[in-house]
Amino acid sequence: MATTLQQIITDSVFTLALLWIVTKIIQRIRGGSSGTSSLAKLQGPRRESLVFGFSKQLREAENRGVLYEEWASQHGAAFLIPSALNRSRLVICDPKAITHFFARETFTYVQLKFSRVFIERMIGKGILWAEGESHKRQRKALSPAFSNAQIRKLTNIFYDSGYKLKMYWDAKFESGDNDVIIEVQHWMNRISLDSVGIAGFGHDFGTLDGKRTPVMDAFNSFSEDVPNEGVLTKLTFLLGPLFPVLLNVPTPRGKLFKDLRIALTRIADGLLERSRKEKQGLVTEEIQADKSIIGLLVRAESSDTELYLSQEEIIAQVNVLLLAGYETTSISLTWALIELCKNQEIQQKLRDELRQFSSLDPTWDQLTSSLPYLDAVLHETLRVHPPVSEITRVAGEDDIMPFGAPLTTRDGQTLTSLAVPKGTIVSVPIVFVNQSETFWGPDAKKFIPERWLSEPPETVKDLIGHRHLYTFSDGPRMCLGRGFAMAEFKAVLSILIRNYAFELPEGPTTEISTHPSILPRPRVAGEEGARVPLRVRRPD
Repeated sequence: MATTLQQIITDSVFTLALLWIVTKIIQRIRGGSSGTSSLAKLQGPRRESLVFGFSKQLREAENRGVLYEEWASQHGAAFLIPSALNRSRLVICDPKAITHFFARETFTYVQLKFSRVFIERMIGKGILWAEGESHKRQRKALSPAFSNAQIRKLTNIFYDSGYKLKMYWDAKFESGDNDVIIEVQHWMNRISLDSVGIAGFGHDFGTLDGKRTPVMDAFNSFSEDVPNEGVLTKLTFLLGPLFPVLLNVPTPRGKLFKDLRIALTRIADGLLERSRKEKQGLVTEEIQADKSIIGLLVRAESSDTELYLSQEEIIAQVNVLLLAGYETTSISLTWALIELCKNQEIQQKLRDELRQFSSLDPTWDQLTSSLPYLDAVLHETLRVHPPVSEITRVAGEDDIMPFGAPLTTRDGQTLTSLAVPKGTIVSVPIVFVNQSETFWGPDAKKFIPERWLSEPPETVKDLIGHRHLYTFSDGPRMCLGRGFAMAEFKAVLSILIRNYAFELPEGPTTEISTHPSILPRPRVAGEEGARVPLRVRRPD
């Protein structure tokens, strides 16, 4: 009886929500694209769907960069693409406009309401959710944990995790086989979670040792094929930016995000409580000297300065750092191994550089400045395979956006700046800019680490991101943990390439696709979920 009543209530709420949405849809369509009326002179592709615009094509695209490249070649460095319900979105590919956009993030250009609601439900009101002064305060409180001095201290942790992985892989060769098939993405996930747990919070999740944890189970659920992901899930993400209420609709993927939040918050509570107890009895000088992530968070909880963080904010910081430290690094390491499999000469060249450290591991300083080809492989991976393919914000106030190259409107007029009204949705297509032939030359789509061994072309020097890339974003929201991520990437990859040789299961032509996890992940085509099995052997 109770179940039946609950179902009736759920159905009634859903029906009312659906009626409300239909009413709003009619109003949106009748209202036209008034939110972008001042941009109406810009060129752009013709609308193919009144309801979805190009949202569906972008969500389902294997590589969004290909779509953006086609549109940019036809319509210029700033164009409008039709989005859901007769609205439009401004896409900018001009370096000067992009610099302006990132410089004004968290104040002029802020996250969509849908994005903030989604982030809050998944990980809480941490630095990824915050805007304006709140974001500035949270970032300032966390920054000391990501200084070069702190990362230098963490390098041995990355090596320890790498050698633990090596121990388990070596055991696979004990039967005498010359090569074995290893699903590497699974192991990159483990090494990333264990490393961020120890380095950031003094906690070993033990996943490399085979220990199951609710956090890893929650992460892994996104790497599997989600059953029954039908119309409701697609509508949530296609129409959600206009109707955040759709996040209340129960879907299989929505349940995965809910389970992830529960698992992350539970471990965050435990880590913080343990750290609070460890701080008891310490003198003030010892507490102040602790610049670890967990140490800074516990200190911020009792601070009476601008660096104060509420308990809700602290738990959210733990959640976002666990998520970011796990997701992006494991994806980048997996893509690097795939690219090294595709080109054995690049893999061997990297191995030759690393063999000078046959008995001792490179120090942090050597990882940073004495291994140019390792650095080149890292940055080429970040260029070709950014974990986040685009950044989308909404103008929180009217703005004038400058352009380095003049724009040509539909009626032939020339513009050197653009009035962006409040409420305009603006996107920077990172994956396109990172791979654009306009900036990187005719070989921009190819994985060529050698491009980083000489001076960059003049055409990229106006791209003001890290090493002319926007993979880590830029401006006030530039990734706080980029140094942490790059050090871990280099340390782990140096161990793997020195000790193993990698090949794709069907050779260099093995088809690679992507899987829609929390962030898109690589997978070998035909495999279930986000599986990347590679053939691994001892190097010659």
